[in-house]
Amino acid sequence: MLRYLVDTGLLIRYLRGQKTAVQLLRELGKTNRLCIATITRLEVQAGTHSDEQYVTQKLLSRFVNIELDKRVADKAGELVYQGRQAGAGIAVPDAIIAATALIHNITLVTFNAQDFEAVVGLSLHPLSS
Repeated sequence: MLRYLVDTGLLIRYLRGQKTAVQLLRELGKTNRLCIATITRLEVQAGTHSDEQYVTQKLLSRFVNIELDKRVADKAGELVYQGRQAGAGIAVPDAIIAATALIHNITLVTFNAQDFEAVVGLSLHPLSS
């Protein structure tokens, strides 16, 4: 069974009822193991509207949560540093998500592929809006 790391943007779109996101998550979930990084969980929680609490918790419970451990933290720090050196920085949350995918050898599913293009070795499943 393949594993995918789902980016924050896809979950937000799902919660907002965007048909493309709803269909995609349902299809991927049928035959694949879907995961999220703990930073994704944090970002989704931070953006949840008060009337979405139950639906958000129900959605998040469907994913394998991958913790931010020292290996992921070190890799994320390396990605941020490399981005700064190259003049094309990566945001810390995106670096944590990319590092999680790299360390755990998971394909990242995202609508924001451009945020991760500079990450060498990252397997991406880019989506279009």
